[in-house]
Parts: sequence; structure tokens; C-alpha cells
Amino acid sequence: MLINVFGPGSDDGGDGDGAVAEVSGTPVAPRDDSPVEVDTPPITPETDAACPALMSQLPLEVAGETSRRVDSDSPYAYAWGDPAQVLVCGADPPAGFVVGGQQAFQINGVTWFVDTTDATVNVWTTVDRTVPVQITIPSSTDGSVATALSPTIAGAIPFTEPTPR
Repeated sequence: MLINVFGPGSDDGGDGDGAVAEVSGTPVAPRDDSPVEVDTPPITPETDAACPALMSQLPLEVAGETSRRVDSDSPYAYAWGDPAQVLVCGADPPAGFVVGGQQAFQINGVTWFVDTTDATVNVWTTVDRTVPVQITIPSSTDGSVATALSPTIAGAIPFTEPTPR
């Protein structure tokens, strides 16, 4: 598509020489618009009770990453960025969680267990909410999405005392 931008005094009804304004810049790289396929556990009554509040508050952009379309059996999945960082509300509880363990820590009012056993992704799962919220983050990126979303999760999903799974 070509668009001509006319400067002052152009032939667009003005009183000038019809010069075309010069526009320059770097083209933006195309964004991956393909949907992110997300496997989700079955939806439970607890998930249906807690997750809509969180999903309605998720931002279109977080930690510099823009939202992506999601292909999932659950309405409680969301993604940002490329490579995708995927949130699932109502996820399975983390296996191997130990209260006070080295892999569990609190950020902005949410206690997270981080599973780093897969070299390609880090799986962050809340352990102090009535339903677990999980964020899968490629290991090539930092945990800024989980950090940025912690206050939203803390405000939307009720607290429960962490218990070992």
C-alpha cells in the first residue's frame, strides 16, 4: 500500500507547489499472529469460580510483550510475546513443591514454585492461591512477566496457605 502525505501548500487544495512530504523510518518486523496452542487441565468448579476475575484483568501488554491469540479448550489461557509466555489459570498444582523450599519464593504478594527441570522453559506456578496459576516462560527470557503479573494475580485469586503437593 502506498500513501502520499502532502506537505503545506500541496495540490490538495492548499496554496503551494504540490510537494510530497518525505516519510522515513525503519519497517516494523512482522509479528507472529499464529495462535499459541495451549494444553489445559479440565475446568473445575473452583476454576470457574476464581479465574474469570483474573482473566478480565490481564493486560494486553506486559513486561514489553504484547498479547497473542490462544488456541485452547479453556477460556482461562492467555499468552504474550514471541516466543510465547503462557498463563493458565486453574493449572495443575506443581509436583515436588516443598513449603519453604529453595524453588519457592514470594514476589509482590504471590508465592511461586519454579520448575526448571526442562532446559527450554521455566514453569512458574502459584502455590498460595485457591486455584494454581501457571506461567510457562522460555528459559531464554527472564521472569519479568511473572513479576509484573503477581500483583494482578494477588488481587484476583484468593489467598490460601501454601501446602506441599
